Amino acid sequence: MGVLSGFRVIELAGMGPCPMAGMLLADMGAEVICVDRSLNADPMYAKDMSRRGKKSVVLDLKSERGRELFLKLVSTADVLIEGFRPGVMEKLGIGPEECFAVNPELIFGRMTGWGQDGPLAKNAGHDINYISLTGALHAIGRKGERPVVPLNLVGDFGGGSMFLVMGILGALLETGRSGKGQVVDAAMVDGVANLMWMCHSFNAVGLWNLAERESNLLDGAAFFYDTYETADGKYLALGSIEPHFFSRFVELVGLDKTVFNSSAQADPSQWPGLKQELADALRQKTRDEWCALLEDSDACVSPVLSADEAPHHPHNSARDSYLPVDGYLQPAPAPRFSRTPSSVLHGRRQQGADTRAVLTALGIRGDDIEQLEAQGTVACARSPETV
Repeated sequence: MGVLSGFRVIELAGMGPCPMAGMLLADMGAEVICVDRSLNADPMYAKDMSRRGKKSVVLDLKSERGRELFLKLVSTADVLIEGFRPGVMEKLGIGPEECFAVNPELIFGRMTGWGQDGPLAKNAGHDINYISLTGALHAIGRKGERPVVPLNLVGDFGGGSMFLVMGILGALLETGRSGKGQVVDAAMVDGVANLMWMCHSFNAVGLWNLAERESNLLDGAAFFYDTYETADGKYLALGSIEPHFFSRFVELVGLDKTVFNSSAQADPSQWPGLKQELADALRQKTRDEWCALLEDSDACVSPVLSADEAPHHPHNSARDSYLPVDGYLQPAPAPRFSRTPSSVLHGRRQQGADTRAVLTALGIRGDDIEQLEAQGTVACARSPETV
């Protein structure tokens, strides 16, 4: 039984950050019911990890009867999450006003890039646009080169999913005291702005240059905090910031201690030259040879693994950090709880696999469900089994 066992979450099917938030809530034990538009799945759906642990109901939200069924479902829920542009839910007739009318204690979670208001609120956008507006994209990359796109981890999932989940959990705690629901406006631009807190803090005391890439302690400028190519064309990640960790690294690699010392660490003018010297030294062995020497120490060195390699690293393997679901390895639920552990309840369900069961639980009779299906208001998968 997970920490959210007993809570019901309604998720409007979408892409990216909202589905990830639903996945995290399901992993923590919530009953997550995903409301899908149809049975016609995108090919990506066949391996969509974010669908694990969720039920699926297909409703036509553009029909009056479909909206009625949706609001009936909302009346039984603790949380609703949606990722549409501002105004879409209101236009459908299932916005906060309608939902609170049937469930005053509902947490209405809204996931967008720009937020519910502001000049850009109704504009299209993607992760790269949201992180560009916060200074995050500008900060990532090599000096004199264009910014590097950090996958869609920073905006969609770091500034998006995680802040939506945090907002929902905080709101649930407050609702437990007040008995009142509320809207959670989770905007990726807001989340990413918060992720940049350390850069702003360092800049405020003159220890970070916000205008230049690869000019600071944690952006690849420091020779002791960067990646290095090895003899086999693979890479090591070095993060020996603290002097005692750095001295251990210098000792194990066999570097000249009169050159690689704490004074050099503290002098940015020496960083470029020492970086080249260190790069030459680390090309003398393969990645795995260096790891055998350095990884089991406080040198703060680790291999740069591909996503295919990561599940098989001894540390990840020992912690069961990945588990097989739907025929392939997926990251295991996180974080970990000592008394109420999270788990993957089941793999991906067919779209509409739970329509009949959920409607029946709402008091809709079997013959009425058949009629609704014939009208196209709902859709039921042929088999409710996990696929």
